[in-house]
Amino acid sequence: MTESPDARPLHRRALLAAGLAAVPALGAGRLLGAAPSPAGRPTVPRGRDYIVEGGAALLRREGRSVVVPEVSLRVRDDRIVGVREGRIAGTVTRIDARGCVLLPGFISGHTHAASGTPTRGLIEGGRSYQRPLELLEALPDDALDAITAYNVAELLRSGCTTHVEMSLSLRQAQSYVRVARRWNVRGYPGGMIPGTARLFPIWRRTDDAVLERSVPETLREIEANLAFALEVNGAEEGLIRPMMTPHATDTHTPETMTAIIAAARRLGNGIHIHLAQGVGETRTTQRLRGMSPAVWMASLGAFDGPLFGAHMSGATADDWAVMARHGGIYAHCPSGGGAGNATGMQPYPEALAAGVHVNIGIDTHSNDYVENLKLAVLAGCARARLLNAATGSRLPQPTIAQAVAGATVLAADGLRRPDLGRLEVGALADWCAIDLSGPLVGAGRMGPEPLHHLLYAHGLSVRHVATQGHLQVVDGHLAVDDEARIVSAGGTAVAELWAQLRAERWFDAP
Repeated sequence: MTESPDARPLHRRALLAAGLAAVPALGAGRLLGAAPSPAGRPTVPRGRDYIVEGGAALLRREGRSVVVPEVSLRVRDDRIVGVREGRIAGTVTRIDARGCVLLPGFISGHTHAASGTPTRGLIEGGRSYQRPLELLEALPDDALDAITAYNVAELLRSGCTTHVEMSLSLRQAQSYVRVARRWNVRGYPGGMIPGTARLFPIWRRTDDAVLERSVPETLREIEANLAFALEVNGAEEGLIRPMMTPHATDTHTPETMTAIIAAARRLGNGIHIHLAQGVGETRTTQRLRGMSPAVWMASLGAFDGPLFGAHMSGATADDWAVMARHGGIYAHCPSGGGAGNATGMQPYPEALAAGVHVNIGIDTHSNDYVENLKLAVLAGCARARLLNAATGSRLPQPTIAQAVAGATVLAADGLRRPDLGRLEVGALADWCAIDLSGPLVGAGRMGPEPLHHLLYAHGLSVRHVATQGHLQVVDGHLAVDDEARIVSAGGTAVAELWAQLRAERWFDAP
């Protein structure tokens, strides 16, 4: 049965008018490139056989990461097959990145990919993100995919090739996988449990009976998420590896958390959770379970595989000790509460002092990974100085080198993936090239200590990005799809969400 144009929903009419009805089919072709590229896309090399000539590269030497000048990489298929100082001989396509530093592709240990643009710029005035996220969950698949694609494109554009992705529902996880599979994105996705539609009454309860009554439906959510995860686990040359993603310790019972841990063991990819994200969660978990959040998770066996814990602003000394002992990764999200929010002052220095490996996570509102690296260091240094002055403690001030290590090799090790996070022969060809020599960032030449220039850089400084050898950003432009189309479709879908907020007079609240 064909619907008449006037009967189509507003979002559908707008997408059709923009020529974007087939949003779920974004980026259907693989990067085989060569001859003239479609309008809006840069020309990319044919296949995955090329040489990258960099101005410098971050390499591993004797167990340490060091910046080495004038390094070239040879990529063939999914691997790095050659790394050397100077020029690599050969007649294959060359990518000129001589004004750039070559880094492993960044790993964000905490993303909510579909949720960035619907809330960006709306919550900075102090409003709750709850209603925008509820409306996001109600969007049909094509509009949801358009928003997901816009946000994933931003992550790629800023050099972030691996996403430890806590989608805010199973539907959003399915949307993420549809986009990630078409664009050769490396993702560890999972639908948050409980998902957005059920979360807020459980999370913000005043009576713990609400949590107990939620158990049967939460168990059904676990089964549904596991079924989808098993269906896509290992898809696209192993790029898609779902995790189990409980919301937090205060929204689960021993029965539901045990079921999640069992599902994670079956999948084999680990657990991704908001962990001790605030004092409230920690107090509730201590009251109900007699232990702080990370300690409770350890008692249930959650650290048998990889575990990424986000935020940890309410972590106790025992929580930090558990994370350090079991190799858990703390995902610090400096822009998690929006621009200028106090969540940027999360306990990065305390984690370093405890010997915990710290990754930089995106969370929700900003998808600029380079910007978040910078914010993590700046906010972390400010926090350490303030606490040291106020308490007489000696917390370390994080450095950009530590932030980059957390974004690459340490996060890869936390995923138990020695083939990621490194530019070395045999590693998977996940890499990015960032211009640290040009205006506003550099000095017209590659500096003697290039990583320090990341403190002046941003996502638009990223010139080239590849995951498993697939070029996704070339010369600063999205290569896997028509960037203008992605922006238009994402904007159309978000505009409908904003229109609904206006109709509800949501913006009238202070």
